Parts: sequence; C-alpha cells; structure tokens
Amino acid sequence: MTNLTIQLPDDLARGLEGIASAQKKSVEQVALERLGSIFDKATSPEAVLRALRKLPHPSSSAVDDLDAAIAAARLPVSDQGAFDRRRRG
Repeated sequence: MTNLTIQLPDDLARGLEGIASAQKKSVEQVALERLGSIFDKATSPEAVLRALRKLPHPSSSAVDDLDAAIAAARLPVSDQGAFDRRRRG
C-alpha cells in the first residue's frame, strides 16, 4: 500500500472529521471510502474504461455482420422535406 499525504482546506477537514465521528470511523477510513466510491461508480469515466477494456475484441465476422445489419436498416434518402410537399385540390 502506498502512503499519501494530502493537504486539505480546514473546512473540508472539519467536514470529514464530522462524518467520521458520526459514523464512528477514522477520518482516514471515511476519506478512503469516499475516494473509493468515485472509482466504483459505473458512471465514472474510469469505470467505463475498465469495463470496456475487459470486453473481448469482436471477430471480423461479427464486425461484418454488424456492418450488414446497419446497411440493411438504412432508410432511403429523400431531397424533399416534410414541408416541401404541396397540397393539391
């Protein structure tokens, strides 16, 4: 384990002390838990990158299948907009 010394503003240190006291934990425990929660959240960029890096790389045939599915689902392009149509009558 690495030892790290962090200098905190007084108001932040007092806040951590208050939380630690209420939870009957040390300031270090509370700080570690709060820092750890940043990396445990699925929405944090680091967590997303870790999850992506764990995924297996797709095979070339899987990529070809995906390209074919995307091509098949494309809609035809029209130069006429919804408001360009004229009513007859």
